[in-house]
Amino acid sequence: MAFSADELRVLRGALAIALHPAPLQDEDVQDCLRLAESVDEAVREAGRLRAFLLDDLARYREALPGSLAGYLGLLRDALTAGYDPGVDDLAALRALRANPAAAELLARCQILAERSVRARLARVSQATGSTAPAAAPVAAGAVLAPRARLLALPGGRAAAGEPKPNPPSGPPPGDRPVPKPSEVFPPRRRPVPPPPPEERVAG
Repeated sequence: MAFSADELRVLRGALAIALHPAPLQDEDVQDCLRLAESVDEAVREAGRLRAFLLDDLARYREALPGSLAGYLGLLRDALTAGYDPGVDDLAALRALRANPAAAELLARCQILAERSVRARLARVSQATGSTAPAAAPVAAGAVLAPRARLLALPGGRAAAGEPKPNPPSGPPPGDRPVPKPSEVFPPRRRPVPPPPPEERVAG
C-alpha cells in the first residue's frame, strides 16, 4: 500500500495527535476521515485481488501439468501475499518435484505449512487452557517397580451380618479314608461246573 504526499502529511498529523492529544480543526478532522476511507478501500481492493489470485491459482492447479509455468508463477505471487499453501498445493508440487522450480517451491511450502499448523495448534491450546503436564518418558533400561498385590481385608458381607453358608456335611476331603482295592474291585466268583449227566436224569 502506497500513500501520496498529501496522505502522508495527514497520517503524520494523526499520529502526532494520537501521541499528544490536542483539539482538531474541522479541516483536520475531514482529512483524517478521508484518509481512513482510502485505507479501507485499499484493504477491500487487496481482498478482491487476493480472491482473484486464488481463483486463478485453483484453475491453473486443476490444469496441471500443462499449466506448470503459470501455476508456479501464481503460487509464488500467492505466497508473497501471505497465502498458506493447502493440501492440494502440496500434492500438486509433490507430483511435479522432478521440475527443479517445483521442487524448490515444494520445500518452501512445506515449511510454511508446518508453521501454519503449529500456529493453529498453539491457538487451540491457549483457547482450551490446557496446562496438563506431559507424561514423563521412561528411560531405556529403567527397572519398573513391581505392582503391589491386592490383599483381602476383613469385613465385607460377613461383617455386615449376612448369614454364612452352611458347612459341607461329612469329613473334609483331606480326612476321608482311602478305600481298599478289595472294596473298589470285589473278588470275582468262580463259575460252578454243571452236574454230571447221570445226576440230571435221576433228578
